[in-house]
Amino acid sequence: MKKTRCAIYTRKSSDDGLEQEFNSLDAQREACASYVASQKHEGWVLLPTAYDDGGLSGGSLERPALQRLMQDMRDGHIDQIIVYKIDRLTRSLADFSKIVDVLDAAGASFVSVTQSFNTATSMGRLTLNMLLSFAQFEREVTAERIRDKIAASKRKGLWMGGLVPIGYDADGRTLSINKAEAATVRTLYDLYETHQTVRAVKEHADRLKLTTKCRSGSDGTVRGGGALARGHIHHILTNPH
Repeated sequence: MKKTRCAIYTRKSSDDGLEQEFNSLDAQREACASYVASQKHEGWVLLPTAYDDGGLSGGSLERPALQRLMQDMRDGHIDQIIVYKIDRLTRSLADFSKIVDVLDAAGASFVSVTQSFNTATSMGRLTLNMLLSFAQFEREVTAERIRDKIAASKRKGLWMGGLVPIGYDADGRTLSINKAEAATVRTLYDLYETHQTVRAVKEHADRLKLTTKCRSGSDGTVRGGGALARGHIHHILTNPH
């Protein structure tokens, strides 16, 4: 009986929980290993090499373990990839097409143990394409929903996070005016109205000892409070809101 060399690939998008003794990657690997063992009568053999990508998104193929896996396929060391779910390998129909090209060139196939299909069969490939199409559609709809929610929140004047601009302080989901910094911003506009160039504004700002916003880090350190760079001044002048 011909042996089918099986390689297990696991992935988790975030680092959360990876420090645990038995984490998500371990659970995926255990389920896949059990499936391979159940196919022993078909000649399936589990390869010892681990291909684990922890804390990496499925939206890109640029993952260390995945790249090693694909190279080992090209080199003829793997006959079949085993994953817990298809989205562990990729969430993109376009990216999976690239993986299928590598599989075809190597004469290898792909198995999802929880979705019961095998790309070695034409029906398996059809099922896979349908699953990927729906997964990609769901991801795009979710992204649109998030963008719409952020845009609606901004229209209501709610602060959506990120670095607080000079002239403001964050107060929960809203911004309040920082009077001292607001005076700095007004001075910059007055200087530009008078001198008409960012270079001149920079020179006068240095003479007036105008500084950047001070920010306190989570460790208690204070950053900022230095001289305003020309790029920063340009950004302030061209982004009034």
